[in-house]
Amino acid sequence: MTGTWIALLGRCDKPTDAVEDYCRFLGAALGELGVELSLERVSWEVGGWSGARAELHQKAAAWGGRWVLVQYTALAWSAHGFPLRFPGILRSLRASGARVAVVYHDVEPYEGQRIIDQLRRKAQVWTMRRALHTADAAILTVPADKLSWMAGDLATNASFIPVGANLPITPNGGKTTLTDGLRTVAVFGVTGGAAGAPELHQIAASLRFAATRVGKLRLVALGRGTEKLEAPFRDALKDASVAVKVLGVLPGEEVVRALRTADVLLFVRSPISSRRGSALAGIACGLPVIARTGSETAAPVTEAGVAFYSQDAADEPGATLVRVLTDDAYRAELADKSLRAYQEHFSWRAIAQKYVAALNRRD
Repeated sequence: MTGTWIALLGRCDKPTDAVEDYCRFLGAALGELGVELSLERVSWEVGGWSGARAELHQKAAAWGGRWVLVQYTALAWSAHGFPLRFPGILRSLRASGARVAVVYHDVEPYEGQRIIDQLRRKAQVWTMRRALHTADAAILTVPADKLSWMAGDLATNASFIPVGANLPITPNGGKTTLTDGLRTVAVFGVTGGAAGAPELHQIAASLRFAATRVGKLRLVALGRGTEKLEAPFRDALKDASVAVKVLGVLPGEEVVRALRTADVLLFVRSPISSRRGSALAGIACGLPVIARTGSETAAPVTEAGVAFYSQDAADEPGATLVRVLTDDAYRAELADKSLRAYQEHFSWRAIAQKYVAALNRRD
């Protein structure tokens, strides 16, 4: 397959836009396969929906016969997570003659028990189902059978393609050994604000537990949400034998360098799945990853070097962290599995090949 595809995004996320980064890395990999991916936006938040729809109609007149990969998250298409206009965008694109594929970065509706949360959830489920009916193809970032809203007859035009790490991974890169000999635990991204407090507590408790059994450790925290956490991390670990290094948001090359100094990635933000880019970053860098399972956990993530912990055990994930840090053979085995899984499933070349195969089937 050759030609030009369009990646269509909604409003830009700040301070970093992971979906835009996804499209740029995907575009580079598709380019090696002969497909040009051009990025466009529906900037409805700037001039309003009427002007944005008119601008899209004008642009889409030149997209007849081309694949338009419409990137879906609820907040990209609605200020408050009610993306009810999204199916109309898809209908307009199809009316212009474009081939429409929806890429589901949000694969489940938002949680919450308030009335507004319940209404938002209904709106999101309706939108995701309607979009699936309207589009020519759908790209799911977790398997269809893991989705609560996906009935069997809805999945006929859907393909599962995991996300990749939005990082410039070099094929010949490897672990960097630091001279002080401390075992290093990386945390890449935490939930911002008060919602991230349980994550900070679990990370600190795990490091504190492990340090009493392994010896002095280093915590390297980087990525979105960590930039304001240096003082909270130091306070939570003030009596523990743990050196704290908080790096915040970094350019991709520096993220890779930082992760490759680590012995393990600790991922407590959510259950691991094939759409959790911050966990996949550890896999891409050849690290063992400590994480828990959830409703979205499935292959190929389960083929990577993931040491799973139980959320119910009182000393977890600290006990799993101890095992990974003290068992050299086990740690090396996990690292090797991560590298193989990355090459086979999570590299951008592998992802681009899956896109070409999936959309070829719809032609």
